[in-house]
Amino acid sequence: MPLSFGLLVFPDVQQLDLTAPYEIFASAEHATVHLLWKDLEPVRSSTGLWLRPSTTFADCPPLDVLCVPGGSGVNALMQDEEVLDFVRHSAAAVRYLTSVCTGSLVLGAAGLLKGRRATTHWNAHDFLERFGALPTQGRVVRDGNLITAGGVTSGIDFGLTVLAELCGTEEAQSVQLGLEYAPEPPFEAGTPDSAPAHVLEFTRRRLAASRRQREQLLTSRGI
Repeated sequence: MPLSFGLLVFPDVQQLDLTAPYEIFASAEHATVHLLWKDLEPVRSSTGLWLRPSTTFADCPPLDVLCVPGGSGVNALMQDEEVLDFVRHSAAAVRYLTSVCTGSLVLGAAGLLKGRRATTHWNAHDFLERFGALPTQGRVVRDGNLITAGGVTSGIDFGLTVLAELCGTEEAQSVQLGLEYAPEPPFEAGTPDSAPAHVLEFTRRRLAASRRQREQLLTSRGI
């Protein structure tokens, strides 16, 4: 059965938030993956990688899955009514409404998380409650047809989870094997609970400016 996936691409997107699930979805049989934006001009990710949208909002075909990735560009999206209207409209029609990392904050700004369990990057997790969500820890959190993923690399686990829902476990496992996804990280520092205290503190300082901007934005909007 043909499947249609749509991933939002936007200036200052965190590229792995986007490209991790893209790789999973595009590796499935009979799948078409669209990169969605207002126009077809290339956009630059937060780490400098240029990405080219393939479909505009106006020309977006029916989707089985809409995914909103995160990144520093999320701050602008939370104030962009054109984007929020597109997400709201799409949410009413897709089989699964999804996000990776801080993309869930965009779903929240669109009013789509109220009373629903959701997750996001650990450094933004406490913001979820402001949108009426039920903040839930986990690399992948499902609430009905809403599937949200934690920070950045969880987009791989998320992609496989969504693929298993749509195509079955065997197809998801085949994609996992084809990509040789068998992580063995060299350090146990991937979560705030496992990272050494000094590394956690350093990382919090490193992310402080972005978090402060997001805090100011939400406060100014009464969220």
